[in-house]
Amino acid sequence: MDRKRYRLGVELRRDIFGESYVEKQTKGNDPDLQAWQDYVHEFVWGGIWGRPGLSRKTRSLLNLAMLSVLGAREELKLHLQGALRNGATRQEIVEVLLQTAMYGGAPRGAMAFSVAREVFSEGRARQRVSRKMRAVRKARIG
Repeated sequence: MDRKRYRLGVELRRDIFGESYVEKQTKGNDPDLQAWQDYVHEFVWGGIWGRPGLSRKTRSLLNLAMLSVLGAREELKLHLQGALRNGATRQEIVEVLLQTAMYGGAPRGAMAFSVAREVFSEGRARQRVSRKMRAVRKARIG
């Protein structure tokens, strides 16, 4: 195992998906199942995502297209959230999904837009809660 590449992979995965997601994926794995997480950290994240040449945002947008065509709903949801963290705008995501639907087919496009609607809606709900929390803190201080 390349420890440097592995550590980079863990760092990137945490940055993009969050600490709680990575902990959930790795905590309590039995040794046989841990081999998958080791592979993901070292080769997928450290080996591919850690390469120079493409930005995180570009890699995220590429993943959205591929996961849409594959019909990988849960992975698509996760990578939609990651794409937003990596700086992709909603408009850019919509354009990628439209392009994907054109070449991957309308059923996959409909699925992808359904997942995007869910992720965007969750994001708006988090923003509302965040604004309310700031207002409450401001009222306490002021």
